[in-house]
Amino acid sequence: MENERENDEKRGDDITEEPESGFVAAQNAEHLIHCLTIIGEIEGHYILPPQNKTTKYEHIIPALVAIEQDRTIEGLLIILNTVGGDVEAGLAIAELIAGMETPTVSIVVGGGHSIGVPLAVCAKRSFIVPTATMTIHPVRMNGLVLGIPQTLSYFDRMQDRITSFVTRNSRISADKFRELMMKKDELVMDVGSVVDGETAVSSGLIDCLGGLSDAIKCLYGLIDERNAEKGEEK
Repeated sequence: MENERENDEKRGDDITEEPESGFVAAQNAEHLIHCLTIIGEIEGHYILPPQNKTTKYEHIIPALVAIEQDRTIEGLLIILNTVGGDVEAGLAIAELIAGMETPTVSIVVGGGHSIGVPLAVCAKRSFIVPTATMTIHPVRMNGLVLGIPQTLSYFDRMQDRITSFVTRNSRISADKFRELMMKKDELVMDVGSVVDGETAVSSGLIDCLGGLSDAIKCLYGLIDERNAEKGEEK
């Protein structure tokens, strides 16, 4: 019994848990990485109902700043299962991740819908599991909308910002992305496309088809490359 307790204590020393944030750090791993989950709906300037599962951008942004500065964190793994949400907030998070020097890898599990598409491609390498889907559709807005030319112009500019970001951070062309976005015969009450894992990779939207172990191996490889570059600079 004493030996079993000692083994349990040793195993406990290898793992640091922060239950409030859902972060678990394995101290005996090859590299220390941070796991960031983006799930549910991206909450922006308006508070969503309490029964909604949300990712709050005011929580994610300072976390990204801390990760980029923390010298003990060697890489960032982003796990995505989102139904979309606030476009401005999601694009802000995506731009911050794209601008990090810390090695980053994203993996889409379940779904990466709407603004989840820029969030999926913002990492240095992106993965998707075979059963995951990504919904691509034009920018939409709930609530009161003024039917004036300026409103349509605003939507067009917002859509151009998203298209530009996605094409800069993936291998998909702007024409192909717009084609998927404006497809008319797939969604029941909207235009757009639902693409599975294989289609997302073949179209160039996502880099690789794979699971968690594949994403972690890729992240370790990026970390090793960065460490080698630092060694050469010294």
